[in-house]
Amino acid sequence: MPPYFTPSLIIRACWIIFVAVWIIAAVSTKRAVYRESRAQRLTYSLFLFVGCYLVFASRRWGSPFGLPSNAFVAWTAAGLCCGGLVFSIWARLTLGRNWSGTVTLKEEHELVERGPYRFVRHPIYTGLLAMIIGTALAAGHIVGFLGVALAFLSFWIKLGYEEKVLLNQFPDQYAAYQNRVKRLIPFVL
Repeated sequence: MPPYFTPSLIIRACWIIFVAVWIIAAVSTKRAVYRESRAQRLTYSLFLFVGCYLVFASRRWGSPFGLPSNAFVAWTAAGLCCGGLVFSIWARLTLGRNWSGTVTLKEEHELVERGPYRFVRHPIYTGLLAMIIGTALAAGHIVGFLGVALAFLSFWIKLGYEEKVLLNQFPDQYAAYQNRVKRLIPFVL
C-alpha cells in the first residue's frame, strides 16, 4: 500500500460526495429572474478551470520543486478537505432553493444570514477553498498552489458579481450584512 493511502482516499471521497450532493441538490432550485451574462461567467470560470486543473494534475508532476510530504501533511490535507466539505454542504443546505451555480437572482429570493452565513458571506467558496488547498497540499507540488491562487481569484471575481446583485436587490439589508460579516475568512477577509 502506498504511503498516505488513507488520506488520499478521504480526499477523493470528499470530492465525490461534493459532486454528488451538488448534482442532487441542483434539481430543486427556484426559477431565476436574473442571470449573469456569458461574458461575466467566462471571466471567473476560466480561472477556476485552469486552477482546478493545476491542483488535480499537479500530483502527476514529480520534480525537484515538490513540497515535503509526511504523515502530518497528508492528514492535515485530508482534514482540510473534510472540513471544507462539511462547511460547503452546510452552506448549500442553508441556502436551499436560492442556490445557483451562476450569479442569479431567484424568484422570491431571500437574503440568507443564518447557519454558516453568520460567519462568512460566501461559505460555499470558503469550504471549496479549504478543499482545494487540502488537495493541493496532499499533491505536494508547488504548481498546485498556483492552482489554489487561480481558484481564489475566480471566487473573488464571482463573489464581486454576486454582491452587486445582492446590494441592488437588498440595498440596506445587504450593506448592513457586509459591515457585520467578512467575505471568506471569519474576522479576517
